[in-house]
This record gives sequence, structure tokens and C-alpha cells, in this order.
Amino acid sequence: MIRSRRNEILVAYALLAPFILIYAVLFVYPSLKLFVLAFTNAPLIGSGDWVGFKNFQRLWSDRLFWTSIWNTIYFVILSVIPSTVLGLVVAIAVNRLTGWLQSLVLAAFFLPYILPVSVVYRIWGWMFDKDFGIAQTVITPFTGGEHVSVFRTLPLFMPAVAFVTVWWFVGFNALLFIAGLRNISREIYEAAELDGAGSWTTFRRITWPLIWPITVLVMTIQLILQLKIFDQVYLFAANVRTDATMVMVQYILKQAFQMNKGGLGAAASMVLFILIVLVSVLQFQLLRARGER
Repeated sequence: MIRSRRNEILVAYALLAPFILIYAVLFVYPSLKLFVLAFTNAPLIGSGDWVGFKNFQRLWSDRLFWTSIWNTIYFVILSVIPSTVLGLVVAIAVNRLTGWLQSLVLAAFFLPYILPVSVVYRIWGWMFDKDFGIAQTVITPFTGGEHVSVFRTLPLFMPAVAFVTVWWFVGFNALLFIAGLRNISREIYEAAELDGAGSWTTFRRITWPLIWPITVLVMTIQLILQLKIFDQVYLFAANVRTDATMVMVQYILKQAFQMNKGGLGAAASMVLFILIVLVSVLQFQLLRARGER
């Protein structure tokens, strides 16, 4: 029995070894190199001298760095909660349908999620176009009949990008919520109906508590994704390229790849990594604690 147990352990280690090796080479080693690089004045490629916390001090005094943090947090506020709420609403609506109609509507909402960001950029670039964009018919009543270049107007830029992002991700969120809704037994709803519970009471007392773990999952995934926002902002700001719309990943790109300051870029990456970990863990714990109550 001892020999059999030992053979099982050896087989397990042999099966895990490829994954551990790949994980160490592609994640652990680069992460350690990034950590060391953050404390040097090295360029993007090559060695540098140890400077301690000077890179972090430079970030602290850099106005553009704080602008990128604010823009990132502002974008998260504009996108995470709306995409989660809309995903839940769509999921509840789709879950009420049956047959081919349910599959068709779900596919229609999920289709944008499988589109690459370049296609999303083109679609909404045309939709918001100042001269012939369809979305201008909605905007002009609020601007006195004048067409507005949405992505060239600073106050409108981030809300517009957040709106596009919500449209892009709502199908994915809805799919996760539908998976949670289908795990709720029909017998619970039938019992509530026999007790005379209305739609709002059923949602508040049954549906919402039972899909709370899915809500926590969706919000955590969206938070991590949107804190790393880059593609949409970079593409929609391509023609304006102003520092006022810069987000944190864009700031890292500028410092490391455009200005060849690898140490400073690594320090900014460390700050973003710590921010993602802290905010994600805090949100997850708060949401889980609320669900347990």
C-alpha cells in the first residue's frame, strides 16, 4: 500500500510538472523580474542601477500618474455597476422566454462580446460620428440641435467609452446570470406563487439572495477587467491623444515603451497590480459578507 501510494504521488507530480514549469516561466519569473526592475533606473531592455524607492517617489509627484489613476477609477465607476445591473436585467428577461426565441435573444446580446475590440471601435465610431452617426439623433435634442464630436469632447469621452464597454460586456454578464438562474429550483417559485408572492417579492426574497454568489463573481470579474482598461480608451482617443484621457495601462505604455523608462514603467505596473489586488479582495469580501447576512 505504501508503494502504491508513493506511485500515485509520483504520477501526480509528473502530471503537474508541465503546468508548474510553464507557470513559473511565463508568470512567476516575469513577475519577479518586474519587481526587481521597479527599484532600478533601467531602460526597457538592459540593466540599470539600483535606485530604491525613487521610482515610486517620482510617481507620487507626477501629475499625469494621478490623472491616469483618476481616469481609471472613474471608468470603473461608470462601467462595472451598470454592466452588472444590465446583465442581471437581461438575464431575467431572457430566462422568461422559451424555445428558439430564448436562444435567438441570448445570441443577440452575447454576439457583441465575441467581437474584437477593433470591430467594436469601428461600429461605435460610425454610430457616434459627428456628421452621419445614428447616435447623433439622440444627442442633438440635448445640445440645441448641434452635432457633437463625442470622442473629441473631454466631458463626454469617458462616459461614451464606458457606454460602449457596457454594451460590449453585458452579454457575457447575462450569460453568467442565466447559469445562476437556471440552478434555482422551479419548486421554490411554485411555492412562492402558492403563497401569493408577487413578482417583486419573489425577486427580492428568492431570486436575488440565491444569485448573490453569481453577482459577486460578475462584479469581481468586471472590476479586474475594467481596472486594466486600455484598448477602448487608446483607440477612441487615437485622433485626440490627450493626456487628459490617459488611464493607468496607457501611462505604463508611455513610460516603458515610448519613453524607454523601464524602471518607472515597472513601478507603475506594481502600483496597478497592488490596486487591483486590494480593490478586488475588498470588494469580494464586502459582497460576500453582505450575502452571508
